[in-house]
Amino acid sequence: MAFHLEGLVAIVVFYLAILAVGIWAAWKTKNTGSEGDRSEAIIVGGRDIGLLVGGFTMTATWVGGGYINGTAEAVYVPGYGLAWAQAPIGYALSLVLGGLFFAKPMRSKGYVTMLDPFQQLYGKRMGGLLFIPALMGEMFWAAAIFSALGATISVIIDINVNISVIISALIATMYTLVGGLYSVAYTDVVQLFCIFLGLWISVPFAMSHPAVTDIGLTAVHHVHQAPWLGSVNSLDIYTWLDNFLLLTLGGIPWQAYFQRVLSSSSATYAQVLSFLAAFGCLVMALPAVLIGAIGASTAWNETEYGVPDPMSKKEADMILPIVLQYLCPVYISFFGLGAVSAAVMSSADSSILSASSMFARNIYQLSFRQNASDREIVWVMRITVFLFGASATAMALLASSVYGLWYLSSDLVYIIIFPQLLCVLFIKGTNTYGAIAGYLFGLVLRITGGEPYLYLQPLIYYPGCYPDENNIYIQRFPFKTLAMLTSFFTNIIVSYLAKYLFESGTLPPKLDFLDAVVARYSREHMDKATLVKSDNIVLNELAPVNPRHSLTLSSTFTNKEAFNYVDSSPELSNTEDN
Repeated sequence: MAFHLEGLVAIVVFYLAILAVGIWAAWKTKNTGSEGDRSEAIIVGGRDIGLLVGGFTMTATWVGGGYINGTAEAVYVPGYGLAWAQAPIGYALSLVLGGLFFAKPMRSKGYVTMLDPFQQLYGKRMGGLLFIPALMGEMFWAAAIFSALGATISVIIDINVNISVIISALIATMYTLVGGLYSVAYTDVVQLFCIFLGLWISVPFAMSHPAVTDIGLTAVHHVHQAPWLGSVNSLDIYTWLDNFLLLTLGGIPWQAYFQRVLSSSSATYAQVLSFLAAFGCLVMALPAVLIGAIGASTAWNETEYGVPDPMSKKEADMILPIVLQYLCPVYISFFGLGAVSAAVMSSADSSILSASSMFARNIYQLSFRQNASDREIVWVMRITVFLFGASATAMALLASSVYGLWYLSSDLVYIIIFPQLLCVLFIKGTNTYGAIAGYLFGLVLRITGGEPYLYLQPLIYYPGCYPDENNIYIQRFPFKTLAMLTSFFTNIIVSYLAKYLFESGTLPPKLDFLDAVVARYSREHMDKATLVKSDNIVLNELAPVNPRHSLTLSSTFTNKEAFNYVDSSPELSNTEDN
């Protein structure tokens, strides 16, 4: 394949434009708010992200390289087709459910990260445990899409894959490093526009190629391969439901989503952003679906690609850039390449910032350095943005099964964090004992179910399992949803059991080693209203959440429900009077 100078110039121009927007947004961040709340401006954008920018950035967070490439691949692969392209509908429903049930309680209580309510109710140690699957999900996702970007660029422009990955990661890390959420949000606007324009420009040219059969015909008739509409047979219906629930419910508890929710200027805006992003996800999936259908409708032996077809060459995951390369004019394929690059960067920067935000606030500040200055937190965030970006890049270059690691970690987000989020927001009376028990039960059930992408054999063989070509057993039973429900009910049952045993006197107070039931105000358990140690801040220092202005770090939380819940404390009564 020849080296395409024009393609390289197009990519350089695109990357420079993205970097310029990111630096401009960083300058905007520096001039927004006081120096005392700069860390919050980086994490949640000063809580003044409007509907237009907010809608674009929340949509771009979901419409990433995996979303675009994965949707096209699912539609193209024979035997799967559109029926198995679950991401567009699944993520759209995820955003709708997030807007209906989760956005308002999270934003109205003034949280800064997704892990705040967990540390508020369960303590800092449980927050640290939940940080692990959340971090794994964000990091492996960033690594997977960096890896996909390198392969995509190498298909269209004959340059070294490693160089393209490193340069792309450096650009995304650089503007995230200097500007935080403002840089990520404003570059998302540009990137989403590029995705929409680049893919829609490519579709008509690819569809009109002489080797492409009418996609309306190939949707229901076997021409070059099985119809691209696809079908779900009776044996796979439970697997389909399990994966669909994982996308729909497991797409909610991600810091990248709640970072946008918490950056909204009000709780109502947070809900509206979720609904706008759900519509945006569906719209942005359309060109990817069409490109997958075009790939399934092409006689590849009549193109420069030749024989065998991409499926036979095991290049089905690259069907989108292959269609751009071989079915579109050269200058059009470069537009499409820019679109895919934009999709990757719009997701990668969000994941890196999300991981950094959770570490700086929930691990470094709230667990180890409650008295840390705002300047110190800002520098911790900058350092971790660089470290996490470098780690994701290294995994993209070195790990052979990065997609398998991401699949497993995203399962853990669904199985562990989602039921914990349900309990912490909607189930009264749950405590740290139940949270730990639910965490462990969910983790064990997921690991023992096996993971084919990591060649991990299951220890529990559920009904309907069968061996694949590598003799790794595949589960047909919806064991992921079973593990999630087990984690959820275990949390509730163990929490109420622990509460009963301690409050009835069956167990002595000294056995409440987690200070979750008896010792409410111990030094190790975070106060329900302040999220910091009780000797560092008093309740009457808390300021109410103003949805239109930034909050200082010392006044992040005003949880009236928590005040009412602990109504037996004289300090709390005096605070309410004030």
